[in-house]
Amino acid sequence: MPVRRIDRRHLIRGSAATLAAQLLPKSYAIAQTKYPASPIRLVVPYAPGGVVDAMGRIWADRMKAFGTIVVENQGGGGGTIGAASVAHARPDGYTLLFGDTSSQIIAPYLLRHPPYDGLKDFVAISMIATSSTAIVVNPKVPAANLDEFIKYAQTNQARLSYASAGTGTVTHLAGELFKQLTNTPGILHVPYRGAGPGLIDVISGVVPMMTPNVTSQVLDFHRAGSLRILAVCASAPLKAAPDIPAAAEILPGLVVGLTCGVLAPAATAPSITDQLSEATGAIARQGEFADALRASGLEVRPDVTQAASQAFLAAERERLIPIIRKAGLEPQ
Repeated sequence: MPVRRIDRRHLIRGSAATLAAQLLPKSYAIAQTKYPASPIRLVVPYAPGGVVDAMGRIWADRMKAFGTIVVENQGGGGGTIGAASVAHARPDGYTLLFGDTSSQIIAPYLLRHPPYDGLKDFVAISMIATSSTAIVVNPKVPAANLDEFIKYAQTNQARLSYASAGTGTVTHLAGELFKQLTNTPGILHVPYRGAGPGLIDVISGVVPMMTPNVTSQVLDFHRAGSLRILAVCASAPLKAAPDIPAAAEILPGLVVGLTCGVLAPAATAPSITDQLSEATGAIARQGEFADALRASGLEVRPDVTQAASQAFLAAERERLIPIIRKAGLEPQ
């Protein structure tokens, strides 16, 4: 049987090609394949039924033309458990996070040894919408507007308390920022396990004030006269409730909201994140999408691009951390 001669030049070329392929970044290899080729897993780092979960499901539903997106709730740790699972997931575009201000900024700061960096370990594909907080009071509180309530709080702070959805939430920060800006440190913070129980106690008069996220339920209570929204903690009135003034117009700086959006592990290929960002931008420009969000009390951000989203999170961290520190909240 004749012995087959081995072409050494062919062998060398083949070995070099194999070595080169091994040295290529994973993101480059991923970029050469069609995306998405299989369902995408979207981790919502909270239990079902909240603002972030509702927003994530609306986004996933509107992205059907792009690909199949399966929502998976991983609650716990103020959003850090679910966020950590995505931060350490394979950066192939098939595991995404629907994160927010809390999961990316507040919750990691409040941990002495956070399992991830909310900015460095992620790429913000698109921060889509914001759920603003509000200054809400029981109708029996003698203040018809925010200006009157500020004066009332300054002379009655020792007898005032405010409810929040829990320690370390944006609703807590909204209350503390109100105290800082109005020089009313004597107002007592009463944390609840979620917004629902706090709203019930404000309506019944157990607690006179609350700083909840503006949802369709809160707006319904306001319109029914069960509670009074004095102002939304935003720079401008909400399109869903243009008759309610923005707190920043009366008390400059009183802007606190929960901004939600899509993030991916930091090493995800730009070819993938660009596609996701472009698709998200396309649906954000649709009137139906904005209407669906407003029905849940959310406002679409004016710029949902990657660059704007990354810059927004960085700026929010710089703005919110001093508020947290001044409120006496330290990493545990």
